[in-house]
Amino acid sequence: MKNYNYTFLLFICLVAALGGLLFGYDWVVIGGAKPFYELYFNISNTPSLQGWAISSALIGCIIGAALAGFLADRFGRKRLLIMSALFFTISAYGSGAAVHFNYFIIYRIIGGVGIGMASTLSPMFIAEVTPPKTRGMFVSINQLTIVIGILAAQITNMLISESIPEEFSQIQISHSWNGQTGWRWMFWSELIPACLFFILMFFVPESPRFLIKKGKSDKAKSILTKVGGRTYADLESEKVEDTLNGNKPEVSFKEIFSKRSSTILSIGIILAVFQQWCGINIIFNYAQEIFTAAGYNMNDLFMNIVITGSINLVFTVIAMLSIDKIGRKKLMLYGAGSLSLVYLGIGSMYALQVSGWPMLILVLLAIAAYAVSIAPVTWVIISEIFPNRFRGTAMAISTFSLWIASALLVQTFPLLNKNLGASGTFWVYGFICVLGFMFVYFRLPETKNKSLEEIEKSLFPKNPTKSS
Repeated sequence: MKNYNYTFLLFICLVAALGGLLFGYDWVVIGGAKPFYELYFNISNTPSLQGWAISSALIGCIIGAALAGFLADRFGRKRLLIMSALFFTISAYGSGAAVHFNYFIIYRIIGGVGIGMASTLSPMFIAEVTPPKTRGMFVSINQLTIVIGILAAQITNMLISESIPEEFSQIQISHSWNGQTGWRWMFWSELIPACLFFILMFFVPESPRFLIKKGKSDKAKSILTKVGGRTYADLESEKVEDTLNGNKPEVSFKEIFSKRSSTILSIGIILAVFQQWCGINIIFNYAQEIFTAAGYNMNDLFMNIVITGSINLVFTVIAMLSIDKIGRKKLMLYGAGSLSLVYLGIGSMYALQVSGWPMLILVLLAIAAYAVSIAPVTWVIISEIFPNRFRGTAMAISTFSLWIASALLVQTFPLLNKNLGASGTFWVYGFICVLGFMFVYFRLPETKNKSLEEIEKSLFPKNPTKSS
């Protein structure tokens, strides 16, 4: 086995994965601040503005994802990651400092742009700098940092808000330290990792595959030499140049959406949509009800964090350690199959009016199945299946689809819940998981232990005149 410079690789991948940590933190922190900023901005009795405060970041996510890949294929991954760090920093400060609701919304949208950019660029950059045999593990670091960011936001929210007595009225909460200032520190706490991300990205090199695409092979070889030595650098550079040979460095949207490219693009889009529509979000929508039925007091937020957060974290680590051994396809099949069975069980329990510990165990199994498979593996796959020439743009289209799917999920869930009830809603998402299982089984190729260029040649041959 080659002697790679894992110290160097770990440093640059951890720095890039700070984008994932900020993604997780920024996405969740608003939930803890919600009871306080709603009173501060006087929107607690206006459902439309309450919803806008939560969903506004999603608008930014869609914009950020759309811009990220389009710009990354022209200006590089590093510059765009630095820009996303800047957006996170501005959003963290501005959201906490806002004294008017409209300004608060603007800063939340800016934070959403940072999320959209980081969710596209961080896994893509990591995939492009890591060797084939450990690429899955390194890209999964990004999902691990997302989970850590979520936990950090939950703990920060808990520590700041726990000083409010339960018997306080809304007026008392509004005039308390939490109601005036405490909720701001929930956002300002994000400044620490955001500033760290911004500063450290200046010490991270550009993606060598982007540099080769731009004709800067010497710089690329210098970086690849630091990763795996001179022989490794020469071999990898030759592979990348071979995939680019005879092709224009820039790609038009017409070519990306051509019949030849659309097959592989559809894999990325469908997997990204499936990650959102596999139903894990309804688990969290029903979490409070299920935990309460099992005997937990949901005012004790810490118990929720410990159980669900720990399960999420532990099984994400398991996914990291197993993805390059078991493979992407097997883990995705396990996740889709497991979730379909778990949802069948949960839906049946709701239909039979069974609650308590059996339901809680199924919920934890669902979180574990998602964390060990669909959550991290989707990001790994969509960061490695696209050709070097337009990886940034294609991954941005996939990530854009993911955020659109997330928005549609938020809109359709209440309708499903109202018309089908809890049991019917879980069965619908179980059926979606069955469809996801079939798609993965019949359409998804295995990519473990292959270089990005080997994957490109198998999925996107230069001379596709003969069908296999």
